[in-house]
Amino acid sequence: MRDAESVLLRPVVSEKSYSLMEDGVYIFIVAPEATKIEVRQAVEQIFSVRVTKVNMLNRKGKRRRNRKSNTFGTRPDTKRATVTLHAGDRIDLFEKS
Repeated sequence: MRDAESVLLRPVVSEKSYSLMEDGVYIFIVAPEATKIEVRQAVEQIFSVRVTKVNMLNRKGKRRRNRKSNTFGTRPDTKRATVTLHAGDRIDLFEKS
């Protein structure tokens, strides 16, 4: 078992992830070697919520062109976890202080 903070790297901030938050579904970028069980335990430990389901997705980095030298590079590959919470549980990722 790895440390919970090393499993969850950061939440995904996008329009789609914001609309899914209303349904109790949250998306996180996770460590490439993380498993579903580790993600479930990390979310439950950090946020004190009950997790119903975890789905994983490996995303290949996009190819990007450098304008000055006309060469190509790539953005890094990412692994994302879609976490569904038990009904009634919420994570306040961006709460106002």
